[in-house]
Amino acid sequence: MNNFQSPFQLQGKTILVTGASSGLGQAIAVECARAGATLVLTGRNLPRLQAVHASLSGCMHRYIVADLTDASQRNALVDEVGSVNGIVHSAGVDGVAPLRMVSDKLLQQVMGTNFHVPILLNQRMLYRKQILDSGSIVFVASIAALTGKVGVGPYSASKSALLGAMRCLALEVAKHGIRVNALCPGIVDTPLFDNHRAWLTDVVAKTYPLGLGRPEDVAYAAIYFLCDASRKVTGTSFSLDGGIPYT
Repeated sequence: MNNFQSPFQLQGKTILVTGASSGLGQAIAVECARAGATLVLTGRNLPRLQAVHASLSGCMHRYIVADLTDASQRNALVDEVGSVNGIVHSAGVDGVAPLRMVSDKLLQQVMGTNFHVPILLNQRMLYRKQILDSGSIVFVASIAALTGKVGVGPYSASKSALLGAMRCLALEVAKHGIRVNALCPGIVDTPLFDNHRAWLTDVVAKTYPLGLGRPEDVAYAAIYFLCDASRKVTGTSFSLDGGIPYT
């Protein structure tokens, strides 16, 4: 009898996914459930969150509506979520603007959502020992953190800050066997681009040697970093760039 059990599964693990009501967060939640995880979903849009929750395979999943930029709602989420084996920080905003035109309001919004929120959520959960030993923290960053592009300075800066914090956090929590890594996808074909479909497929897709990414591509990478197969991988930024040149 073959008793082999694949390390590429999440059976018995509880995973918190932020930004789970759409886009990459939704895809990550769906695929993690298919891999056997019990999901705790959070997002700001109740109807969409409920729809994602209803689509998940398995049972015992939960959802918690919260605006994580609000400290009181973030703390209430931590109180309710309990202990987890992993977190995927996929909530974020784009923050597109030339740096010569950036405003204080925009910069605070982008840095607050993309950087402050995941760092402070981690801080509270780690302080309360709610991320279990041998667990995994996964940040969804971007190839924008690794290369420059006109007009995305605020977004690029917020994701670059995540990578710097990720490397430090990985060292701080290694004594507990907790891994910390970041995914750096290129442009992924999500509903965000529904109003720009022709531009996306006719112009942008041609710059990616392997074509545009799909949400499930990012989800599969997240599963690797959440599962036991990556138990010796920490402090890394993993590019899902389709081979696009950075120069």
